[in-house]
Amino acid sequence: MEPYSASHLAAIAVFVVGVVPVVLLGRRERRTGHRTASRVMAVAIPVVFVPTQIVDLTTNFELRVSLPLHLCDLAWVAASVALWTQNRLACALTYFWGLVLTTQGIATPSLGEDFPELRYFAYWALHLLIVWAAVLVVWGLRVTPSWRDYREALLVTLGWVVVAYAFNLVADTNYGYLIEKPRNGSVLDLLGPWPIYVIAEIAIVAAIWALLTWPWNRTSAPRIPAAR
Repeated sequence: MEPYSASHLAAIAVFVVGVVPVVLLGRRERRTGHRTASRVMAVAIPVVFVPTQIVDLTTNFELRVSLPLHLCDLAWVAASVALWTQNRLACALTYFWGLVLTTQGIATPSLGEDFPELRYFAYWALHLLIVWAAVLVVWGLRVTPSWRDYREALLVTLGWVVVAYAFNLVADTNYGYLIEKPRNGSVLDLLGPWPIYVIAEIAIVAAIWALLTWPWNRTSAPRIPAAR
């Protein structure tokens, strides 16, 4: 799929239009205590991802792209858990991964298929649901991140970096784009060659996550309790 083609812009439009209803649904749930929307979305995410992954593994398997080792493959798990349980770490991971990392897949998709192929719909459904989940949990349900959540999210993400990079070296793959940049262009092109762009990306992400955490911790406003 060509970046910013008609099919790409259509997906972005669906994403933007969906943000406000998602926030409103989350706020309604917070007022009423009825968890219908978040539970439906929590189930919808694996319903989209799991069959797609099975197809990739059984019919279109490519070692370099088919294994669930990209960060968005973990983000959907965090998003589904966050929506169903409101676990604080899952909510924080969904917030940070969704708003900062999954949105990169929306802005600069790495997708060979285009509309109306099935993988096109699966790719966009998964990415949009993850970001919408972050919006619903934080702005709708108001399960906002603390500095402890920020630190734990960083540790989890750095753990993924180590595991994914080690696998890339052993299997000659490029999960997480930790070995080389996407070939169809991305914001990583602005950060220099390897390994500078990897180090710069980690530092930038940590700084952006800190900025995303700070507004929720400026005052002593009460938080909505959530499970650990």
